[in-house]
Amino acid sequence: MVFSSFTFLCYFLPFVLLGYFLCPSLKIKNLFLLGVSLIFYAWGEPKYLFVMVSVIFLSYVGALCIHQVKRHFYKKIVLFFFLILLFSSLFYFKYFNFTVQILTDIFHQHIDFVKVILPIGISFYTFQAVSYVVDVYRGGIPQKGFLNLALYISMFPQLVAGPIVKYQTIEQQLTTREHTVNDVYEGILRFIMGLSKKILIADTLAVSVDKIFDTPVPELSFPVVWMGIIFYALQIYFDFSGYSDMAIGLGRVFGFKFLENFNYPYVSKSITEFWRRWHISLSSWFKEYVYISLGGSWQGLRKTLRNLLIVFFLTGLWHGAEYTFIVWGLWHGFFIMGEKIISKGLILFHLSRIFEKLKIILKPLLSIYTLLVIFIGWVFFRAKNMDSAILYIKALFNQIDFSPDFTLAYYVSGSAWIIFFISLLLAMGYGKKILDFSQKYQTTKILRDITLFLSFLLCIIFLTGSSYSPFIYFRF
Repeated sequence: MVFSSFTFLCYFLPFVLLGYFLCPSLKIKNLFLLGVSLIFYAWGEPKYLFVMVSVIFLSYVGALCIHQVKRHFYKKIVLFFFLILLFSSLFYFKYFNFTVQILTDIFHQHIDFVKVILPIGISFYTFQAVSYVVDVYRGGIPQKGFLNLALYISMFPQLVAGPIVKYQTIEQQLTTREHTVNDVYEGILRFIMGLSKKILIADTLAVSVDKIFDTPVPELSFPVVWMGIIFYALQIYFDFSGYSDMAIGLGRVFGFKFLENFNYPYVSKSITEFWRRWHISLSSWFKEYVYISLGGSWQGLRKTLRNLLIVFFLTGLWHGAEYTFIVWGLWHGFFIMGEKIISKGLILFHLSRIFEKLKIILKPLLSIYTLLVIFIGWVFFRAKNMDSAILYIKALFNQIDFSPDFTLAYYVSGSAWIIFFISLLLAMGYGKKILDFSQKYQTTKILRDITLFLSFLLCIIFLTGSSYSPFIYFRF
């Protein structure tokens, strides 16, 4: 089940809201929310519900066992044991096929096997379970109530595509949260905002993107190639940030305060800054549980670069079991490593203050550099395989051998152009300025609310005539 479907919007969500607020106590509310979350997950793939329940059970038992062990050496052994168990299901379902493919490529032997189907959301709920177990190992107190832990991991608003929520973030909210009319109202508005991003913007851009990427590269003109990747950059941003908005909005309706997952990443002036703004919950997870565990930046430049390389290799692999995703992760990693080296050099030669002053002058160049790196990276992310990605990137910079058969108008409709320019302004932060201004006066608040509810009606109209369009990050 997806948020942008009639089943969810017209049946599931109204039933959940009615049932939830009819529950007389917070304990019963939690039990009800857990039940509907399990139904939500089992709706399309009931056979994989066992996988998620197993992950919940392992994290629950693992945390209790770790807490009981007093000696640090044995505590670490217990931690590693349960981490292996938790990651084993993720490895099997997500990386088994890829492992067989690698062996086939190495030994040039065809291997007959039954391909494993990836359960939806397994990367997200596994990472939440792992963070909980590791936090207990680091001194946190384990949750003695199994149902509360189960709700934390399986809560349907952020279950299948994040944001990745740390247990410490909502620990108190599981037992003492408050529900206010304002929270419910603002949560619904945030949900509508995310739904509009998905239906009105991302899905509209997706039509042009799919057309361009489904066309053989030699048939694409220079403008079409560039518009394809720019459109895709906006599509994936509004698709994923739209889902995060919906998850955060629904969480607020139920009294939970989830942290923000996006902060206008395309206004970044470096790749390092981009990763502070893009998929913040995943970046924070890798920083806290991998980068810092490896030593962070405290052991000299060489080991810092090594740690960054490992983190971005794993970041790419987390997104998908394909060579293209690994290259995408390493692509970003190499530029962040380069920025780290430059930063260290500026500090070494006492040029940091001078560079900060020059940043005002260099601002346009830094923006162009950052966007160029991001756009090229998205080619690897979107392409079907490495050969297609390399061919597409060559087309971005070399049109000598390409004879276009179709013009830009064939791929981009008039409505898509309108949405493109609107999305461009929103992605650059102008939408936030409008929202901030709307909060200042009662009249502008009313106009904001009317606009959002009209957007909701427009989304419903679009859904009646559109085909099924899942969220991009559902496959991760």
